[in-house]
Amino acid sequence: MNIISLSRRTLFKGSALLLASTALPRFTFAQSGSRLVVAADSEPRNLNPAIVASNGVFFISSKVIEPLAEASFDGGGDGEGGLAPRLATSWEGSDDGLSATFKLREGVKWHDGQPFTSADVAFSALQVWKPLQNLGRLVFANLEAVDTPDDHTAVFRFAKPTPFQLIRNALPVVSSVVAKHIFEGEADIAASEANNKLVGTGPFRFAEHRPGEYYRLERNPDYWGEGEPKLDEIIFRVLPDRAAAAGALEAGEIQLAAFSQVPLTDLDRISKVPGIEVYSKGYEALTYQLGVEINHRRAELANVRVRQAIAHAIDRDFVVRTIFLGYAETATGIVPKNAPEFYNGDVPLHPFDVDKANALLDEAGYPRKDGGARFALRLLPAPYFTETRQFGDYLRQALAAVGIDATVVNNDAAAHQKAVYTDHDFDLAVAPTVFRGDPAISTTILVRSGTPAGVPFSNQGGYENKEIDALIDKAGETVDTAARTALYKQLQVLVAEDLPIINVADWGFITVASSQVKNVSNNPRWAVSSWADTELDA
Repeated sequence: MNIISLSRRTLFKGSALLLASTALPRFTFAQSGSRLVVAADSEPRNLNPAIVASNGVFFISSKVIEPLAEASFDGGGDGEGGLAPRLATSWEGSDDGLSATFKLREGVKWHDGQPFTSADVAFSALQVWKPLQNLGRLVFANLEAVDTPDDHTAVFRFAKPTPFQLIRNALPVVSSVVAKHIFEGEADIAASEANNKLVGTGPFRFAEHRPGEYYRLERNPDYWGEGEPKLDEIIFRVLPDRAAAAGALEAGEIQLAAFSQVPLTDLDRISKVPGIEVYSKGYEALTYQLGVEINHRRAELANVRVRQAIAHAIDRDFVVRTIFLGYAETATGIVPKNAPEFYNGDVPLHPFDVDKANALLDEAGYPRKDGGARFALRLLPAPYFTETRQFGDYLRQALAAVGIDATVVNNDAAAHQKAVYTDHDFDLAVAPTVFRGDPAISTTILVRSGTPAGVPFSNQGGYENKEIDALIDKAGETVDTAARTALYKQLQVLVAEDLPIINVADWGFITVASSQVKNVSNNPRWAVSSWADTELDA
């Protein structure tokens, strides 16, 4: 067994606490060639990454739907954090920030045989990314037109200067291209059945989904990549119980578990099993942030003293040490420490202090009543990770210590997204947001007002701060890199003062795989990339 690129911080060193015992049924449908069976812990309601740019969606759909460019350790000669061409072969921004030109790959076909052209890129950008996508709404806020002078050129036109640094950083995340001929004419693209019966240009075709059981992808024989894909089939086996992943790997019932689906408590034991590899690489462009989302429509939570009290009630060091077993860092705000270009550590902090939390709640006008409780809240932990669920249990206890009676409401992924981001049926929610290399990609959307209901991983708590909104808008059209960076550092101060969201910890993930699986973790977004070159050793 090999441990590949595991640092002291990321590899579990303690004793194993749990042995997975749940076995998976064997697949019985016909097979020829190479099949990779992968653990999947959720079933997204909408599988279209052009609309829902989240890792739970990308994990499956990135093998079917392709972006203009993908993250690469050495793409374009830029070293770590570079870009590798996918549906675009080159890209260039104008000096004034008003246009960006993409040259597109020739000879690409959609899975139904239709040719891929610049019309698909224009349709995706104007009809899907800008109006519908949770991240594209901000990245492409000033996009007003896409010119298509020929089938393999797309020129994005912006009404206001838009930093090309942002566009470039965002390409792997926001530029999943969908087929115009599939979605054109749909009355409601976001509700289309085509969102869950994907037709793409990627190395794998969407074959079937059996709810509660698996997703099946099959090899695209017409893929543009020479000699790719290497696999004939990928099965994403729905396995919500993460404790079962280690046992399934050992039994040979699955061959790969990403996103730390093998719990950290199992990692020490499974790292000693022959024929199993452990990887910490492949998540460099995916920094997860554990945060508390707040519904500011609640009178108590609209009071900044109450939000400050909740922040002081949380022992971040305990969370990192106990829930993440040391494989995380305490957070100071909405930008993680591992993003040095943008990170600002000089912000107001809210260290663990129960006495201060109690005093703030008293000052806010919420004294303890008979029985000791001040008021009650509903707390919804995101179900995607063991850590978010465990933190929900911890937060309930931490709030009880300062007189807030929190009831934990556990939902599956679909119900959680609907409750928090569409129905606003929550008071507090535990969120695993993602920093994707630039604050405008997936961070500012957490605090800016005006995002319509139904957009996942966005500010759906009714929070509005005109100063924050104006600063975000100004940064969005500031082309000068230094000036833009300074604005985002100022934003971090304002957010830390007003606490529209409470950041607790920043963390990365581990992939565990059979040693038969080759070309694992070879780009900074590997788990959510195409896997065109992934293969199985005979």
